[in-house]
Amino acid sequence: MNWIKERVGQGKTRLVVLLVGWCWALGPMVAWGQTKVPELEQKMIARGLVDVQRVDPSILVELKYSTTDNFVKKDVYGDLTRAYLQPEMADRLARASKLLKSKHPQLRLLVYDAARPNSVQYQLWDALDAQNIPESRKPMYVANPKTGSNHNFGCAIDLTVADAAGKSLDMGTSYDYFGPLAYPRSEADMLRQGKLSKQQVANRQILRSVMTAAGFTVNTTEWWHFDGMSKKQARAKYGMIP
Repeated sequence: MNWIKERVGQGKTRLVVLLVGWCWALGPMVAWGQTKVPELEQKMIARGLVDVQRVDPSILVELKYSTTDNFVKKDVYGDLTRAYLQPEMADRLARASKLLKSKHPQLRLLVYDAARPNSVQYQLWDALDAQNIPESRKPMYVANPKTGSNHNFGCAIDLTVADAAGKSLDMGTSYDYFGPLAYPRSEADMLRQGKLSKQQVANRQILRSVMTAAGFTVNTTEWWHFDGMSKKQARAKYGMIP
């Protein structure tokens, strides 16, 4: 009888360990009583990606593709509302967040998109046709899903800077804006032409300065997009999220 009690006790210990591990992986969802994990989120967790707010709770998240406030004008993520990245990318983002708070205590990073399944990439690619974007120019705005975007490997992040109230700073264009006004490489020209203000460019520079200092690289046609490594490196190291 004593042997049976001991075995039951060990079993309970193992059960607790499993539950604790599962709760840590799901993070705030357990605390908030969320019982069903969205399918897209399951893909992220299964591939070892992490919720950026588990790494740094001060980072704000508003996934634009979980809303209709995007160029597709529809919700393509469904129940996915949390931002996931490869662990090393999430750590870099946390460093960027720390740098931002040290320089501008009232500001916070606001994530618009992070890891993105390749299945969604196809939807975004096809949606460009409705925007009358020529085939040759489509890769300027959405990576061809056949080769994938760094988002599809969990190694890219779209974001902005928000004030203490959570309102995004004026960056001169909205997220998903197609055209030179959103191009970092065209900012000097846009400034000279009066199409961007000095404050708008300064706001972009706040974002760029902390992201590049944390190890991300700038995208030349999207002020909001930053890569953690080359697509070739990401493909070899992590593989694509289906």
